[in-house]
Amino acid sequence: MSAENAEAAAASEDEPGPIRRWLGRWRHVLTGLGVAAILGLVWLALSHFAAEITYADVLRELSATSWAEIGLAVLWTFASFVALSFYDVSALWFIGRPLPYTQVGLTSFFAYAVGNVAGFGPLTGGAVRYHFYAPLGLDAEDIGKIVAFVTATFTIGIATITALGLLFVADAVAAPLNIPSSLLQMAGAAVCVVVIGLIVISARGGEARFFGRTLRLPRPHILVLQILVAALDMFCSGAALWVLLPDSGLSLPAFIAVYVVAVGLGVLSHVPGGIGVFDAVIIAVVGRTASVDQVLGALILYRAIYYLLPLAVAALAASAVTAHRMARAPSGDALRVAARAAPAVLSALTFCLGTILILSSVTPASGEVLSLLSRYVPLPVLEASHFLASVLGLCMLVVARGLAFRLSGAWWAALFAIGAAIVLSLLKAVAYVEGGLLVLVGAALIFTRAQFNRPSLLTHQVLSPAWVIGIGSVLAAALAVLFFAYSEVDYTHQLWWQFEFTGEAPRSLRALLGITLAALVFGGWTLLRHARYLATLPSAEDMARAPAIIEMQGRADANLARTGDKSLMFSEDGRAFIMYGVRARTWVALFDPIGPEDAWPALIWRFVEAAREAGARPVFYQVAPENLALYADVGLHAFKIGEEARLDLTGFDLTGSRRATLRQTYARGQRDGLFFEVVPRDAVPAILADLRAVSDSWLDHHKAREKRFSLGAFTPDYLLAQPVAVLRHEGRIVAFANLLTTETREEASIDLMRFHKDAPKVAMEFLFTSLCLHFKAQDYHWFVLGMAPLSGLSTSPAAPLWHRVGRTLFERGERFYNFRGLRAFKAKFSPHWQPRYFAVPGGLEPAIALADVAALISGGIKGVIAK
Repeated sequence: MSAENAEAAAASEDEPGPIRRWLGRWRHVLTGLGVAAILGLVWLALSHFAAEITYADVLRELSATSWAEIGLAVLWTFASFVALSFYDVSALWFIGRPLPYTQVGLTSFFAYAVGNVAGFGPLTGGAVRYHFYAPLGLDAEDIGKIVAFVTATFTIGIATITALGLLFVADAVAAPLNIPSSLLQMAGAAVCVVVIGLIVISARGGEARFFGRTLRLPRPHILVLQILVAALDMFCSGAALWVLLPDSGLSLPAFIAVYVVAVGLGVLSHVPGGIGVFDAVIIAVVGRTASVDQVLGALILYRAIYYLLPLAVAALAASAVTAHRMARAPSGDALRVAARAAPAVLSALTFCLGTILILSSVTPASGEVLSLLSRYVPLPVLEASHFLASVLGLCMLVVARGLAFRLSGAWWAALFAIGAAIVLSLLKAVAYVEGGLLVLVGAALIFTRAQFNRPSLLTHQVLSPAWVIGIGSVLAAALAVLFFAYSEVDYTHQLWWQFEFTGEAPRSLRALLGITLAALVFGGWTLLRHARYLATLPSAEDMARAPAIIEMQGRADANLARTGDKSLMFSEDGRAFIMYGVRARTWVALFDPIGPEDAWPALIWRFVEAAREAGARPVFYQVAPENLALYADVGLHAFKIGEEARLDLTGFDLTGSRRATLRQTYARGQRDGLFFEVVPRDAVPAILADLRAVSDSWLDHHKAREKRFSLGAFTPDYLLAQPVAVLRHEGRIVAFANLLTTETREEASIDLMRFHKDAPKVAMEFLFTSLCLHFKAQDYHWFVLGMAPLSGLSTSPAAPLWHRVGRTLFERGERFYNFRGLRAFKAKFSPHWQPRYFAVPGGLEPAIALADVAALISGGIKGVIAK
């Protein structure tokens, strides 16, 4: 069994069953159906609550809100974001890597400003955290632990506070929902019992099992601290809404209990931001003793203050930091990477502005505004502006995803759409607030231009199911708002053909139709277009281009592209390439891209989008830790799969006690008559038959067959491409290794290393030692001894399941592969150990993808279970 197969065996302990595989395959469809059902129920509930109020009533209540109340809401919002920062603070304490609060607070603010818009929960800010924490010295494992810790403790905290809320306000919540209050109290009590049980388990050892999985818990004081942080966050964010609401007879503590229940149900709904679900609960409870139109107006204002305002501040901050850096002004560690959060922030803000454009297109303008426009703007211009602004809103929803991935095409499209929308928003309704927000985002885009450096066309992107659900939710909300805004207008077919300044309902109908048609056209084009890039084996031209790139870069393993069994995807400018294999629905890229690093981001994006467009999962196998931010940017998660042994040849010799064993073995090999020789590439054909005999003997002795993908096979074209090191015994070749080098002499490595069954026992160690001495003499910097699979996985109680399964296999998996023996052999040379990662989509994807990698290496499923 090969080392790569052994890595795949680590996933076998966690291989999902048929039900989990089915759920994983259809989870996007099931999630979409669930969200649609929830939105339908919410629509019915809100329609019932709003049956006796009008759009004008809501506008009147909004304008009646005092600036003092708005100021208090902003202060409570600020306090809530401060409370949220302590999730990260405690997570850093938990992993033993505390950082200054200014850096943690800034990171938390950016992460939650983006995450709150995409949906409650810290996971949505994971990529933002990576960009902030990685330059501060935290590696991928540390950041993964932070995200996992924050997610788990946030869930426990919100569940606890929601359960307590159900115990105290069950009657108020159950009455409008027509369900027994005792049922809600029982649910709340059950959750409280579970949380108390977790605290007890944490005190006794911190480990619990759920559905066959082991959950590592933090110590009780940290767990309780997280619950208190959740309580503080809920109190502050709830108070921000409470000061905006009309007097309903509910005290602040009583309202907070209702608020946490609404937040909890919003989180469970998986609707972004809990929109609709959260609002329905608040209206159902508070609206019983207060005016519903006042409650609805307060909710709209609360959304703007708690969601849109922090996002706008984050965009301003990112733009200011970028402008600061452009002026070469000094800045702190955290500020130097704040600019890298700009794409995520501007993506979320662009999505919000697109939503605002759409909603403003289906709502009426005031009579005074229409009277003003009738004097200066011709009716056809007004009608066209209203219609085009709505379509531009949809375009901004689509463009927002491209901004998140730093596409240059998305940047240009967003800038054009925003510029046009600024003009149209003034022409259609003199919407100066809307226009001001558009100017803000446009300016932020200009200041952060350098962050959108991926030369990919916007039309090349594929919308993810989550993004499609988000756009669908906006369109559903627009339809609901349209019905609400014009509830007093009787529908007739003639409305579609009415064109007049006061005809707001016909104008809104046409705008919604335009949005819907544009969405259908874009969706149909996305589904029907041909894949831009089909995976095929490299052509003769590709095989001629790749070696020139290989020789000009430092990674020796790049020579595996010479095997010809992997597809090659070149960058647009032809300076770099990715080698990859395809197995089932998995595209597996081997290593980081090959070529100049400035060409990598666009090439990685191109590979990921090509895989997704082909209906496959993109995977990067054996990537270096310093490049993980590139994969986080395209939505992939990193899993450690082992360590690569790298020997610094500049200080290598056989003197001293540290390498006494190597020195003795090397001397013994010489006494046994072993002779080391490097055969130049042009002389390899003369010994190819002898090498074949050694290879056949090795395969027969080990009952093995040729591997591929991440290992070379004995093929003449591959063996003749590089020099070969041989060991001779009594004049006969008894061992060989093909050498992997480049013209940079940065590093050297080997691939095939095979021994005749009659070779002396010390032959392998003698060959490695001889290679080290040879490459040192040739002025190479590094000699790469290869991977130690599953080595270096964390033993911490906070380690994720992936590490615990891999560690167990490393320590007890001798029947599969000699993991410990392989690492111990390489450790004799005292190398540097550098982690290697597996970048893959989340969920159930890692186990499935790693099984596909094993099949790629072994030539099929049969090869995985056999040698």
